[in-house]
Amino acid sequence: MDIMLLTTFTAVLFLLIAAAEPLAARLSLPFSVMLAAVGIMIGGGALFLLRTDLTDTLNPVAESILSLPIRSSVFLYVFLPTLIFQATLEMNIRRMMDDWVPIMTLAVVAVVAATLTIGYALYWAGVPLMVGLLIGAIVSTTDPSAVVTIFRSLSAPKRLSRIVEGESLLNDAAAIALFGLFLSYVMLGVPNPSLAEALGQFPGLIVGGVAAGWVVARVALMLMGLFGRFETAQISVSVAVPYLAYIGAEQLLGASGVIAVVVAGLTLNLMGPGRLTPAFWVNLREVWGLLAHWAGALIFILAALLIPRLLGEVRLNDLYLIGVVVIAAFVARALILFLLLPLLTSMRLSPKIQRPYRMAIMWGGLRGAVTLALALAVTENLRVPVETKRVVGILATGFALFTLIVQGTTLRWVIGLLGLDKLSPLDRALSNQVVAVALQTVREGVASVTENYDLTRETVRSEAKRFAARLDSAVEAAEADDNAQILDRDRITLGLIALAAHEREVIVQRFRERAISARLSEQALFDADRLIEGARQGGRTGYQRAARSSLRYGPAFRFAAFLRNRLGIAGPLGRMTADRFEMLLGKRLILRDLHGFIDRRIRRIHGRRVAELLHELLQRRIEAVETALSGLRLQFPGYAEELERRFIRRTALRLEEREYNALRDDGLIGAEVHIQLMDDIRRRRQQTESRPTLDLALRKNQVVRQFPLFGDLDDAELKRLGREIRTRYVNAGHVITRKDTPARSVFFVASGAVEQEVAGQTTRLGRGEMFGQMGVLTRRIRKAEVRAITPTTLLVLDEAGFRRLLKRSAALRRAVRDSVVGKVVAGEVLRMPELAQDAPPEQRTPPTPPAAPPMPADPAPLGDSVASR
Repeated sequence: MDIMLLTTFTAVLFLLIAAAEPLAARLSLPFSVMLAAVGIMIGGGALFLLRTDLTDTLNPVAESILSLPIRSSVFLYVFLPTLIFQATLEMNIRRMMDDWVPIMTLAVVAVVAATLTIGYALYWAGVPLMVGLLIGAIVSTTDPSAVVTIFRSLSAPKRLSRIVEGESLLNDAAAIALFGLFLSYVMLGVPNPSLAEALGQFPGLIVGGVAAGWVVARVALMLMGLFGRFETAQISVSVAVPYLAYIGAEQLLGASGVIAVVVAGLTLNLMGPGRLTPAFWVNLREVWGLLAHWAGALIFILAALLIPRLLGEVRLNDLYLIGVVVIAAFVARALILFLLLPLLTSMRLSPKIQRPYRMAIMWGGLRGAVTLALALAVTENLRVPVETKRVVGILATGFALFTLIVQGTTLRWVIGLLGLDKLSPLDRALSNQVVAVALQTVREGVASVTENYDLTRETVRSEAKRFAARLDSAVEAAEADDNAQILDRDRITLGLIALAAHEREVIVQRFRERAISARLSEQALFDADRLIEGARQGGRTGYQRAARSSLRYGPAFRFAAFLRNRLGIAGPLGRMTADRFEMLLGKRLILRDLHGFIDRRIRRIHGRRVAELLHELLQRRIEAVETALSGLRLQFPGYAEELERRFIRRTALRLEEREYNALRDDGLIGAEVHIQLMDDIRRRRQQTESRPTLDLALRKNQVVRQFPLFGDLDDAELKRLGREIRTRYVNAGHVITRKDTPARSVFFVASGAVEQEVAGQTTRLGRGEMFGQMGVLTRRIRKAEVRAITPTTLLVLDEAGFRRLLKRSAALRRAVRDSVVGKVVAGEVLRMPELAQDAPPEQRTPPTPPAAPPMPADPAPLGDSVASR
């Protein structure tokens, strides 16, 4: 094709893309459906012009359109990686992990079920089994370019969108694997394909794709770090990532290119915010949003161009077979959604998905460019029989056309019919209350503004009357909610949702101001989303449960503790502990800002009682954060100070940057001076971005030497103690000693913090303190329960070693005497020789003479006494 015609056609396509978006909005149609209609009209018009005798003037244009180099490889290698990569960059991965079971069920099990159901349905309708299974594999995958675009344009619940998007992104690997297997059987003419062989290929496809995507993403992150000062260079590296991952997985490893692109995008999504600057990360997402918009639009138009050509030889029997494919696909999807998923929910393997959600998911399984690309690959294959090409092309194209025209155009209506686009009664009540309060504030603002301008009295009075009518209607709606007796419980729920939503906004604002790091902001946003969903589902209880879960140590932390405790690998635990330290410091700052929001906003909408309760709940969260933070301070006293210094420096740089920008905008400094000042701030900011390293390494001999209780021991005794003492690492919440158990060891806190509960009283012990000594010295059953409140490293010494150590260490004897003075067992412990040898006179207890034997109540007769002798 001539380069001039190709360039002209491309420019016209972009004009059509620009016009299709407002036209779709005017007609209330999904953007992708409108693009498909445009492509069908272009392709159909070109065929009509070539076959009609009305005119030959436009035949060169029609021939140029039909001769476009549209191949299956163009869709799979050019457009698909862009769409998938951008979708993964925008995914909320932590929220999607809550629904990973239904997502993987729809992405893998549903594909296999649809392939088998469609294949055997076509076999019973007269199509050869291997051809039917090939068609089933082609049409079993939902298209991410269709599904993601449509569901993001609808006012559907976020959870529903996450499930459908996750399915559409991950089911391509399973479908393409089955497609490749059945295509090989079709080319070889094998009558009965082996499903076991097909399923056996999945692990290799997935593992290879994961490896390729992860390696490419890590190399890209390293290059982006090297190009830190050049934003365009970093974006250029990101553009290469999906294509290198896809081609490397497909051509070098024989694995799934789709999985490779997904993993590469997820790796950048998880690790990028912590390694790249916030401003660059925002720009990167905007660039990829534009690229994905163009790619999605082009893939739909170009794929739709092929539809008239693929359907050119359709017969009446083909329409019957298309109907069989449609019915079989719906049956297979319904079996998964309404039988398998409820079964997994009843077995507590999957979170519950409400019936309206499942209905929307079933109707939202759209097919599009991926299905057409796979069908086109069959028609391009010279080793496939001609009749098989025709049947595959017509059935796959007809089914994709049905989903786009019928399901795509009615999806918005179905979601509305299911009530998924409507506000709940609580949200509707909140909307009325917010509008009433907001309009009252606006009225006050407008009144103050109009006083400052010389406006005619008639104009002001007319507009004030008009605004007052709107305000009255808003107040009436809010009062109607009050008359409906909205329960305080519901008002508390609404207040908690608003509070969590404002917390999310504060987190985003702090991230943009660089007051908190990107890594911290991602985790904090995830916690805020959990709070919103918890409040929606469980009210106050759900909110508190989500707040507590945000402070817990998860499985990853426990696994890192296992690596450090058992294998001596301290790196992962050190990074996670540093992350937790920074997260707690940032969360404390954010939570303290929320009290003002309760007084400014929530009190005006929901009243004083609700505001006071929210203050109380928020204060409990702050106290829980302070408790967790104080435990870490006890464990690492100097690290908190370093993080606080880092926060102050970053805040100062942010304020300094704002001041220089204001001076430039006011014209007080020129562009040259501003650039120089910004370079200086950028250099200093790079120094503050790196977080101080938290060292968890524990060298037993060094710790023993630095322990205050062992300060008076000489080198020989310290070496001996280092051989006798054992180290033990426990996680937060672990019970170290229980009540009513024999005491055989003494514990010294090397790092961390513990809580000791004795007779209902709780005391905290930190670094350098000991516990368990009283039970060992008195040989009594323990009366105290000790629990770790942070990850804690303990030095453990058995009874014999502890007694020998008491004889050698005066400092330890003094510490033991101080710990028992005033207790019931003090006299008994202080009489021990190990403690009495250097005790001050006031603590020495004189030996007590033996008590006289008790006199019997009734003396025995003398004769009996003699006889007994």
